[in-house]
Amino acid sequence: MSDAIKHECGIALLRLKKPLEYYLEKYGSAFYGVNKLHLLMEKQHNRGQDGAGLANIKFDMLPGERYISRYRSIDSKPIQDIFDHINDRFSQIEKEDPSKLKDIDYLKKNAGFTGELFLGHLRYGTFGRNSIESCHPFLRQNNWITRNLVVAGNFNLTNVDELFEVLLHVGQHPKEKSDTVTVLEKIGHFLDVENNEMYDQLKPQGYSNEEIYKRIANNLNIERILKRASEDWDGGYAMAGLFGHGDAFVLRDPSGIRPAYWYEDDEICVVASERPVIQTAFNLKQESIKELTPGHALIIKKSGSVNEIEINAPKAPAKCSFERIYFSRGSDFEIYEERKQLGRLIVPDVMKAIGNDLDNSVFSFIPNTAEVSFYGMIKGLEDVLNERKIKQITDLGANPDPDKVREILLQRARIEKIAIKDAKLRTFITQDDSRNDLVAHVYDITYGSIKRKQDNLVVIDDSIVRGTTLKQSILRMLDRLEPKKIVVVSSAPQIRFPDCYGIDMAKMGDFIAFEAAIALLKDHNKEHVIEEVYQKCKAQEKLPKEQIKNYVKEIYEHFSYEEVSDKISELLTPEGIQAEVQIVYQTVDNLHSACPGNTGDWYFTGNYPTPGGNKVVNKAFINWKEGKNERAY
Repeated sequence: MSDAIKHECGIALLRLKKPLEYYLEKYGSAFYGVNKLHLLMEKQHNRGQDGAGLANIKFDMLPGERYISRYRSIDSKPIQDIFDHINDRFSQIEKEDPSKLKDIDYLKKNAGFTGELFLGHLRYGTFGRNSIESCHPFLRQNNWITRNLVVAGNFNLTNVDELFEVLLHVGQHPKEKSDTVTVLEKIGHFLDVENNEMYDQLKPQGYSNEEIYKRIANNLNIERILKRASEDWDGGYAMAGLFGHGDAFVLRDPSGIRPAYWYEDDEICVVASERPVIQTAFNLKQESIKELTPGHALIIKKSGSVNEIEINAPKAPAKCSFERIYFSRGSDFEIYEERKQLGRLIVPDVMKAIGNDLDNSVFSFIPNTAEVSFYGMIKGLEDVLNERKIKQITDLGANPDPDKVREILLQRARIEKIAIKDAKLRTFITQDDSRNDLVAHVYDITYGSIKRKQDNLVVIDDSIVRGTTLKQSILRMLDRLEPKKIVVVSSAPQIRFPDCYGIDMAKMGDFIAFEAAIALLKDHNKEHVIEEVYQKCKAQEKLPKEQIKNYVKEIYEHFSYEEVSDKISELLTPEGIQAEVQIVYQTVDNLHSACPGNTGDWYFTGNYPTPGGNKVVNKAFINWKEGKNERAY
């Protein structure tokens, strides 16, 4: 309902563990791998629609034969564009000679993406850039096969400046100062170091260069490379990589901020950002799929061995709670139940907001992603109503009138489909009032579903971040139904602090909860708190990130949770609206109760799992105070 939040990104890695002839014989297609990768990516399209990319490694190719394929797209339908591009070559071969589509040796030598190792990526661009150069997978090329590196990930690092300086100190000249390039070059540097060290050990033993690199390929110490490369990373990440000779890895951050799941059998090893994606693609039960342990890497050797190995000591778990509330698809068996529970737990606050008047209240949801939490809210309302029915029936006495019992039993929470998204209207009108009026008609509303001036209208959303769309269009649209009161329910708590681990929430001014707290400070003549927090943040500006504290928390400490919610309600109520408006937020305690396995709540509490988080919130507040409309990392 509020402005869409962008999130980066999704990964899909697939290793075929049998010769390609096996899949042709068993599944009737030489394109088993590319077809499965297509499905894995399509089922994660929710994780990134700005761009996509796919890379493939072919095993055991001869010198002079191409063994790495990569294609990236920023087309309006990037996944479709990628696989259309791949299939064009297959279609051309079919026209020339259909029998060649079953000739594995021919395909490997003459067609891209016919190898054994795949890495796909889906991207949302949180920096506003959307060029091919920004799309993963990234490729670091070299004439020595064991030095080639392909990297793609779902991540954001907070200490890019520090890592960039490390690269300069080892003599590199990176082409760009971004976390993606920095990560690629950091891993690439230690890949080179590992190659050099192994070469220096083997050369005195009398091996030829060709023999040495075969031994390096068989014995490359990926664990050591990753430990050296990632020891000073600060952020959230699920990082995947392929090496030119056929080894692969997926590395997860020590706090488990970004998700990764994997499965292995004698035919495949697969990794994805979401569990049900693997279930769907390979028809598996959820208990067969493992979650990659925080701080560990899944290392897949060309030999086919698969091992989960600790790279960095795991820290206190801080798995992203927004994955459960909003980002991940609700088809996961745990996430589905958690979202329902988020809706159920907020019912007492909803009942308070409507004055316990179920008879004159209508319940709905906007947008469709809030549907599961809506079901949970209705289950909670049914529990309330059942308790009421028990009391009403008990009050009828020992021999109640059947008609009165029937009347009580037929009481229901009133559920309606209030809004239906019709189309994304476009206009060249630049005046705000005219544009807002047009945006307000993106949804069709169901007239006649509300008793005018009598009913409360309750709509639930996943989260309310900025509240811009809510104020400019949604509330005006709902007001056309003429309810007595509009209650907007957020299944997530108040978002008070910026994210720095891959979600597009980087500026303090983006949060309506922050605006409300600032407004309350001004209302109560406490502007001095704003200045004091600013001075504390400025005093830390040059400190190492490990010494920085989150003083921005003090902005919120002077008011209760309900006071901030009430101020948000006031700020988001459009001028001229007839209905009373109240915003009801989930509590952090309820969030933890509903999603016990994903305790990463820094957006709501300011409790960042890495030192870089405190540095980012510190910078974000300084930027806001100084009027700088720029990101904090």
